[in-house]
Amino acid sequence: MGTQEKVSEELLLEEKVVKQNEIVLFNDDVNTFDHVIETLIKVCEHTPEQAEQCSLIVHHNGKCTVKTGEYTDLKPRCSKLLEAGLSAEII
Repeated sequence: MGTQEKVSEELLLEEKVVKQNEIVLFNDDVNTFDHVIETLIKVCEHTPEQAEQCSLIVHHNGKCTVKTGEYTDLKPRCSKLLEAGLSAEII
């Protein structure tokens, strides 16, 4: 194996190790579907269809993963969801 191939292989292994976190949205009896949908579109960059599906899943199952990624990207998004009055956490 050449030096370039070894470096490429190591980079691929490093990329796989990056921990992916999730923002989980929880059901509440306060927020309207419209508010949840609008907030997910704005904060999590969902399409209207994605946001509507997530709102229905949260309503029926009590929770739903609404965004997956690196913690540094999710932290400000989760804060914005909380500021909008939604119940969410990063896991």
